[in-house]
Amino acid sequence: MITKQYVLRVAPAAPAEAAAHFRASLAFHADVSDVAAALAADGDPGFVVVDSRSTKAWDQGHLPGAIHLPTALVPQQAGNLLDKSVPVVTYCWGPGCNGATRAALALAELGYRVKEMLGGFEYWAREGFAYETWQGPDRRQADPLTAPVGADDCGC
Repeated sequence: MITKQYVLRVAPAAPAEAAAHFRASLAFHADVSDVAAALAADGDPGFVVVDSRSTKAWDQGHLPGAIHLPTALVPQQAGNLLDKSVPVVTYCWGPGCNGATRAALALAELGYRVKEMLGGFEYWAREGFAYETWQGPDRRQADPLTAPVGADDCGC
């Protein structure tokens, strides 16, 4: 039996290259818990959140205070809904959907500073954060596979 060491088959990048890559990744992405903490803090979080899904998906649940701007409508409506001086954080359904990525691209091409929220609405709900539906506010119990039990944050 032939075994292969797949993890190190391609050597890790040099530390300086790795630092540049991960710094760039953080410039493009925000995670659910960081977005939730910023929105829950007193004062202006310094960004707006855009839900890039359909109206039907929005009605099923969305982040409190989010702006509804479906990806296909970004070119026509972004100028009426968003201020280019305020960074935007986009989200869609979850990790299996690239709608937030496409919305972020469309916004960036229009001159907006933008990040994508990793995990999307799925992880927002799974981590136990409150959301709004067409029927009113809702919240699920935090999934212990995605959020710490008995702690304010994951410590990462």
